[in-house]
Amino acid sequence: MTKATSAKSTKSAKHGGMPAVTLQNASRSLRVPELRSIRRWAAATLRLPACITVRVVGTAEGLQLNQAWRGRAYATNVLSFGYGRIDGCLQGDLVLCASVVATEARQQKKALAAHYAHLIVHGLLHLQGYDHEQDADALRMERRERVILKGLGFPDPYAESDVAPRTKMHLPGRHG
Repeated sequence: MTKATSAKSTKSAKHGGMPAVTLQNASRSLRVPELRSIRRWAAATLRLPACITVRVVGTAEGLQLNQAWRGRAYATNVLSFGYGRIDGCLQGDLVLCASVVATEARQQKKALAAHYAHLIVHGLLHLQGYDHEQDADALRMERRERVILKGLGFPDPYAESDVAPRTKMHLPGRHG
């Protein structure tokens, strides 16, 4: 991943029972979710202690990372990088491309926060071993996403949208 020093803003937090989450906004977007929202989404998704960095990037960095890790010459919505467990704490990074997330939300007629929540939940599930390479695995992952997002007050990300269930979400660097 890229150096944290290139981030325009970095915020960290660890509150009782919540995963340790660091937010880096290296994009020009001012419409990035607040750390407290991301921390709440992570707490609803993670089933074990975790130390996670969420980095929001611009198109150029999104393209560079997707090319380097997946061999794909386009910026993608989210990449997951898992580093395993250290002292029982799940370690990982999520990288979201702000322009891709915003474009997808607009195209799918979704609230931007709902789309960010979905992609972060999706990426965190990858860090915990979920994948969507096989239909049965994709259905299991989608069911989990739906339950988590409903509990957070978001609509079903697959309902009445241009995104069909079992659509590959262009993940991850090391998970799929």
